[in-house]
Amino acid sequence: MRIDILTVLPEMIESPLSCSILKRAQDKGLAEIVVHNLREYTTNKHRKVDDYPFGGEAGMVMQVEPVDRAIADLKSQREYDEIIFTSPDGEQFDQPMANSLSLCNNLIILCGHYKGVDYRIREHLITKEISIGDYVLTGGEIPAVVIADAIIRLIPGAIGDEQSALSDSFQDNLLAPPVYTRPAEYKGWRVPDILLSGHKAKIDDWKHEQALERTRRLRPDLLNE
Repeated sequence: MRIDILTVLPEMIESPLSCSILKRAQDKGLAEIVVHNLREYTTNKHRKVDDYPFGGEAGMVMQVEPVDRAIADLKSQREYDEIIFTSPDGEQFDQPMANSLSLCNNLIILCGHYKGVDYRIREHLITKEISIGDYVLTGGEIPAVVIADAIIRLIPGAIGDEQSALSDSFQDNLLAPPVYTRPAEYKGWRVPDILLSGHKAKIDDWKHEQALERTRRLRPDLLNE
């Protein structure tokens, strides 16, 4: 999988993209993440990518021209499954969407910034708009990292234990059950006896019951009961 990220602040996202699972996936050749500075696609001497909005609104707006040039350049080199724009009014990002996008070969993620982007970008260049939550951030760089991380960790081989990804919260519309490790007792706080029993079937039943209980209590909206 290849993910191309278009941004005006590449330095904001380069570090998290080169750590942990994302780094290992790239080192193994399972994923390639390329960050592009949109200023490199400008034609003005100051490398400006924004301008004042028509109609007298406050703030600045990302221009259509450098974004169009960047996307056209990338599309001339390969085909893309989706061209994603990170936006607070996009479709809510969730685990099923991450699962679906993890099956793609090539993605572009455009990071919004300033007051927004020229709407013609959204009308003519973008194929999918994604929001990571009902709040506003400084720009789309952090959402782009969130999306890339959630997708790439699902690629077979990215995580050493693939079962770990399959048992994450939200994979089956349930929150994950509690997990424990050594020591079995600390300050009188004991690990549930069932987990120490070695009885796999009973342990699996306990985990499912715990996942259901936690989901009912913390995220009842996930259940269709």
